[in-house]
Amino acid sequence: QVQLVESGGGLVQAGGSLRLSCAASGRTFSNYAMGWFRQAPGAEREFVAAISRSAGNTYYADSVKGRFTITRDNPKNTVYLQMNSLKPEDTAVYYCAADRLRTAPMKPDYWGQGTQVTVSS
Repeated sequence: QVQLVESGGGLVQAGGSLRLSCAASGRTFSNYAMGWFRQAPGAEREFVAAISRSAGNTYYADSVKGRFTITRDNPKNTVYLQMNSLKPEDTAVYYCAADRLRTAPMKPDYWGQGTQVTVSS
């Protein structure tokens, strides 16, 4: 089992920035590709970004490319999502995810509980 705990969400004005963190425990963190998904009210959960086990490869949804950056710190068992130039349409619950087998397309084996990000116009 892998436990994932997100933090860093909140309320921010359009154009602002937030950094999400996801702390992992339970299994060897570096054995998992990590990713972020989000779910807006009334919408399906969608992929945002993913990073490979060694951080050598990253993937982004077109909607966030150039604005969001995913990184990981394996010794700290943590993955981050730096979100810049935020837009109201980025408002969603953001979920951290772990995949034992693949980076993209990610099909997570484990999910965090989510953190709310709200971007005001």
